[in-house]
Amino acid sequence: MIIVGERINGTRSRVRDAIMARDADFVEEEAQQQAEAGADYIDVNAGTGPEREADDLAWLVQTVQAAVTLPVCIDSPSVAALRAGLEAADGKAMLNSASAEEARMKAVLDLAGLHAARVIGLTMDDSGLPTRAEQRVAIAQKLVAKAEEIGIDRDDIFLDPLARAVAVENEQGAAFLDAVAGIRQSLPGVHVICGLSNISFQMPARRLLNRIFLAMAMARGMDAAIVDPLDGGLMAAVCAGRALLGQDDMCMGYIEAHRGGRLAEWS
Repeated sequence: MIIVGERINGTRSRVRDAIMARDADFVEEEAQQQAEAGADYIDVNAGTGPEREADDLAWLVQTVQAAVTLPVCIDSPSVAALRAGLEAADGKAMLNSASAEEARMKAVLDLAGLHAARVIGLTMDDSGLPTRAEQRVAIAQKLVAKAEEIGIDRDDIFLDPLARAVAVENEQGAAFLDAVAGIRQSLPGVHVICGLSNISFQMPARRLLNRIFLAMAMARGMDAAIVDPLDGGLMAAVCAGRALLGQDDMCMGYIEAHRGGRLAEWS
């Protein structure tokens, strides 16, 4: 399970303040805590205005890389900001994100191909957000075909079937899970990812819903998630899910997590 740590996001007021003040110590500590908690990538999202976002994102990338050895996931709706982040990045970064909207698909996939970056592809196109699983799968197939034309390997493609709030659209949890299974079956070799917390938006006890949904999605084939790795219960669910799905040789990861006290609350 590939964990993308989501905490360095300018929509959080404390992160935004740190960006504005160029408070490297705060950003470095956030990155280090996520790395220690088990993140594989550190997502960086400036969330600032268009006149400064590219500079802010490049600064975030450089600051995170000074603190941890993990690769960055560069997160922005702006192609110019994504480019600035990539130019500041060392190693194999991830772009968050492309979509099947014609203009954005080409721009972001070209950027990923040029920099040999991994890329998240959202299953939405110019007709809007899909509601049914089969729509998501069809869009995913279109994204992969375009990425392969550019020369991007399937192992570098992360498809996001777009989890949507069950509080608003009750059937969307099941539609997402069916889409994960459909993508896994029709597009072998790609990864499936999501921004997990979207599923529980406007619901009480959100962490419970997030943890159960994560386990259900893992069982259908999802192998990556954008989450808060400092949520110990969520990370414990990842650990237990891998053991139960045969993804943890001799369950040693689970046993080591228990010995390290990371499962103490559930012992």
